[in-house]
Amino acid sequence: MSVKVRFAPSPTGRLHVGNVRTAISNWLYARKMGGVFFLRIDDTDLERSTKDYEDGIREDLIWLGLNWDETAKQSERFDRYDAAVEKLKADGRLYPCYETAQELDLKRKIQLGQGKPPLYDRAALNLSDAERAKLEADGNKPHWRFKLDIPARVEWVDHVKGPQSFDIAALSDPILVREDGTYLYTLPSVVDDIDFGITHIMRGEDHTANSAVQTQLFEALGSKAPEMAHFSLLTGAKGEGLSKRLGSASIKSYREEDGLEAMSIVSLLARMGSSDPIEPFTSMEPLIEGFEFSKFSRATAKFDPRDLEILNAKILHITEYDAVQDRLPAGVSEEIWNVARANITYLKDIGDWLHIVNGPIKPVIDNADFALRAAELLPSGDWDGETWKAWTAAVKEQTGAKGKELFMPLRRALTGQDHGPELGILLPLIGEERVRARLNGQEA
Repeated sequence: MSVKVRFAPSPTGRLHVGNVRTAISNWLYARKMGGVFFLRIDDTDLERSTKDYEDGIREDLIWLGLNWDETAKQSERFDRYDAAVEKLKADGRLYPCYETAQELDLKRKIQLGQGKPPLYDRAALNLSDAERAKLEADGNKPHWRFKLDIPARVEWVDHVKGPQSFDIAALSDPILVREDGTYLYTLPSVVDDIDFGITHIMRGEDHTANSAVQTQLFEALGSKAPEMAHFSLLTGAKGEGLSKRLGSASIKSYREEDGLEAMSIVSLLARMGSSDPIEPFTSMEPLIEGFEFSKFSRATAKFDPRDLEILNAKILHITEYDAVQDRLPAGVSEEIWNVARANITYLKDIGDWLHIVNGPIKPVIDNADFALRAAELLPSGDWDGETWKAWTAAVKEQTGAKGKELFMPLRRALTGQDHGPELGILLPLIGEERVRARLNGQEA
């Protein structure tokens, strides 16, 4: 079977951790199976959907490396949804209901007060033609519900959750069309999945009951439901519900404000909730090769933004110069990159080390006499990777300083920092003129 999966964001906001995790899983499975990754823009909410958000979704996916093979917009397919509505009406599977939101809320409260599940009672099915006509004459506009086929059980073997079985009688007939004629998510989604030949639906486990309802809708429209995979939801690091700060931080903000590498996000979300360890990756290939439904747990996955920072640093530490050259500030050579990359967390941090090399920096002089003596002992001629060793050996012999008492004053004088790259590599990049000036306490 040729695999075709879809990612279906709504352009009513930017992509965030939760929906990007879904996108990554779908993309990895499609690539592993040699299938099709289909991007569907769910923009039936014409009031809230914007072109800017749609463009932002595409921008985020491209940045993450999640290229799509096909795409479509629901706002251009209303004729197909209208045709499906007419079929369902003709078949007696879609019926008008006239209760207001307040009336439905009151019904639910009464049912809960009686210890009953808050299910729609199908009262609208008992209305006569005359009663419906009067309601409409009085200005009441109907919403339309899909009549579930009961009694029945919907069952499938979920690729993540295993065997699933739902008693359809325990579910309410879902509303497919609002009073104003606009569509809820369910009907357009099913029509699109049929028309575009989606073979696998992969999403969060909060959609599991929806999948049971949609299975009957697929059948009512003359099709068969795709295979299903419902992944566990994300919580915070301590099991708390994801706050807006944690779960809804947009991919754009991670990219532009935090300065994260795309692969830090992909590396984390691709493995989260699975038996595979979280590791830093600089390419998609290992993640594609290792993707297996059987590795994903039914337990809730925990998301900690600090893991992104850790992964980001590890990824930069193993990233070659050629891979980032076009994103580096002017003046960062391959030599500077190779020296500094092991000491940065974000790419923007390289600017700090460029500044240390080129200056001017304010040296930290702990002992002026020691610094001046060290300056007198600086080797002449061309400097290379052995210069630091020869110089510090001479300083040690002449001053008696050793260990931390030898190396820390030199580091603080030359870089203004307590930590950083190996000075043996950094020293030739700074150069004799700036080293001498800094040892003399001058900003250089």
